[in-house]
Amino acid sequence: MGSTNKQKLLPVVSSSIIGATIEWYDFFLYGVVASLALNHLYFPNDDPFISTLLAYVTFAVGFVARPIGGIIFGHFGDKIGRKKMLILTVMIMGGSTCLIAILPTYDQIGVWAPIILLLLRIVQGIGLGGEWGGAVLMAYEYAPKEKRGFYASLPQIGLSLGLLLASGAVGLLTANLTDAQFLSWGWRVAFGASVLLLILGLWMRIAVQETPEFEKVKSSHTESRLPFIDMWKDGKAKKVIAGMGARYIDGVFFNVMGVFSISYLTKDLYVSNTIATLGVSVAAFIMCFFIPYFGYLSDRIGRIRVYFWGSLIVGLSAIPAFYLMHISGGSTWIIWLSIIIPFGIFYALVYGPEAALFAELFDSRVRYTGVSVVYQLSGIFASGITPIIAATLIEVGGGSPLLLTLYVLFAGLVSATSVWWIGKLNK
Repeated sequence: MGSTNKQKLLPVVSSSIIGATIEWYDFFLYGVVASLALNHLYFPNDDPFISTLLAYVTFAVGFVARPIGGIIFGHFGDKIGRKKMLILTVMIMGGSTCLIAILPTYDQIGVWAPIILLLLRIVQGIGLGGEWGGAVLMAYEYAPKEKRGFYASLPQIGLSLGLLLASGAVGLLTANLTDAQFLSWGWRVAFGASVLLLILGLWMRIAVQETPEFEKVKSSHTESRLPFIDMWKDGKAKKVIAGMGARYIDGVFFNVMGVFSISYLTKDLYVSNTIATLGVSVAAFIMCFFIPYFGYLSDRIGRIRVYFWGSLIVGLSAIPAFYLMHISGGSTWIIWLSIIIPFGIFYALVYGPEAALFAELFDSRVRYTGVSVVYQLSGIFASGITPIIAATLIEVGGGSPLLLTLYVLFAGLVSATSVWWIGKLNK
């Protein structure tokens, strides 16, 4: 790796981390607030289960929109460059979140409130659909080949930092405001703060340069005319399918532990919002250190090995985690233990090496489109509908988390099988 690239690597990685943090803060703030405020303000219903489910439906719509963003921004990212797309995605995400902060409620404008909220979630989803692939590729394509697992994992920290900021902001507000104050205006503060993050993200991304690998493609005039079509050719279709299967446990586990667990603890087990959100916040903070560690480990012993065993460990960990929550009796330390170990540590086993694992499925001509489609298209079933499935399984199980934990275990088995398949395809 040349000295020039080494000098550029730090600002590139820093801008990727900051940008990814902004995007995930914006996106998952909705998930955290959905069951605390949005279900009451935008989906009024006499049945709390139905109103919460409707709020989660708009959460899922954001994931459905993400593949569209992945295809659109992936196409232009592979044709005109990663940097330009990343500037555009951060503006889209930040702007839509700020608009949610000032959106009138159902009582104020009637049915237009949930309709506009739905549209803004679609815009958020399109923006994030193009964000993730570009952010990880900026770090991956600048990094030396023997350290790409580590450097590609650094933008992944943006997920845990974004969740930390989102859950931390909500936790801070709920701890210092009454329920009525939080429902009236407190939640809007958390969404409005996105404008500050938007300014920071734009400033950092404008300063970085295009990746050396894309510059080579551009200078040799070998850009793909239709990246979405080309990514399926020459035996790549199997890799796309295997990659989406590998992504399954990531999306399921994150949304069960990082999003749904807050609703489960507060609505089903009557734990305070502060305890639930603080537990998720601590787990997200700890995750910041384990994501790069497991990315580094994948450079040392191989992505397939780390991801395979990680999928199984993560899938199994849901069983003791929800069992402890269920029998906690409201004990703060037991609840935090049930969240922090599986979510803060085990989850990083798959999320750390994931970016490099997916990037290595494709050549640089179609890589932006490829990683975006693998990550975002699978996100519809792996992430978007998970809170709905989780809430339904708890309801069907009469409040018992058994069915939910078996579903998470199933996701782990699917991902372990899929990443084993990737290993076979790479040989």
